[in-house]
Amino acid sequence: MLRRLLQPVWVLLAIVFLIEAWLWDHLEPIVARIVAAIPLARFKHWLTERVDALSPAMTLLVFAVPVVPLFPLKLVGLWLLAHEYWTAAFFTIVFGKLVGVGVTAFVFDVTRAKLLEMRWFERIYALVLRIRAKAAELVDPIKRRIRALIAGNGEGWSSRTLRMIQRFRKSVHQAR
Repeated sequence: MLRRLLQPVWVLLAIVFLIEAWLWDHLEPIVARIVAAIPLARFKHWLTERVDALSPAMTLLVFAVPVVPLFPLKLVGLWLLAHEYWTAAFFTIVFGKLVGVGVTAFVFDVTRAKLLEMRWFERIYALVLRIRAKAAELVDPIKRRIRALIAGNGEGWSSRTLRMIQRFRKSVHQAR
């Protein structure tokens, strides 16, 4: 019974986790293009040389430091929310999230080898990869059902859903 009640929570957590993973996967190439366009390639090379000279524990600091400057941006987003500037808050929070994931992907790319030298970090990294695979496994059937419904020809659609769609289409046509 408890398992059945917690199933939607696990699905929601899996979706959030997969959105984070999707952002990570899709922002890393964008950051790589930015690095190629801006003279950040030289900076990446310089940073790689410095990281190679550091111990794994110090490399962890290099990995964690870029998150610190983004914290005030998140506070600004919360302030905007508190003062009911919904649109500005939304864009500030989304911008902070995208920049944070992009910068973290960039720095992780530089520091990954050194960080994986620490056994505990390697175990956490493997755990995150397993959770990601499990989340994808949990969400895949739902994604397939949604895609089938969207692309569907009416098969499997309940008559109530079809009536609701027809009413919506009719109201849109009447509004023109």
